Amino acid sequence: MAIAQAMCSSFKKELLEGTHNFATGGNAFKLALFAEGSGGKSSSTATLGATTTVLVTTGEIASSGSYATGGGTLTKVGASLTGTTGITDFADLSFTTATITAMGALIYNDTNGNKAVAVLDFSSNKTSTSGTFTVQFPTADASNAIIRIA
Repeated sequence: MAIAQAMCSSFKKELLEGTHNFATGGNAFKLALFAEGSGGKSSSTATLGATTTVLVTTGEIASSGSYATGGGTLTKVGASLTGTTGITDFADLSFTTATITAMGALIYNDTNGNKAVAVLDFSSNKTSTSGTFTVQFPTADASNAIIRIA
């Protein structure tokens, strides 16, 4: 599989270095959609996983409806502490009137050099045809938040 769910290894190091700021008013984060196999611009296959360090364009979904290459801006759920677990999350993101087939996504820091944060593997192709394509994030809690440090 060319798209593998992971928190990017470079993100872990950069987090300790203070590169990423999830606070209100901090960095802007985006989510770009990718195809595995045909369906991306140029019908390229995306290769994303723990070793991804920055936003790549190979295999990214072509612009359609409200989706533009480079993806959509994420609305942060501010960083917080739940028990002994630090968490941050994002509001669900929707692209309207879009014809999209995507196998995964990359969350990246749009403010700091498009540095990779996390790869999302949808496990199978997700499709919208002239409709709404929504990426639904898990509950922002210690067990489920998209980014959590225990």
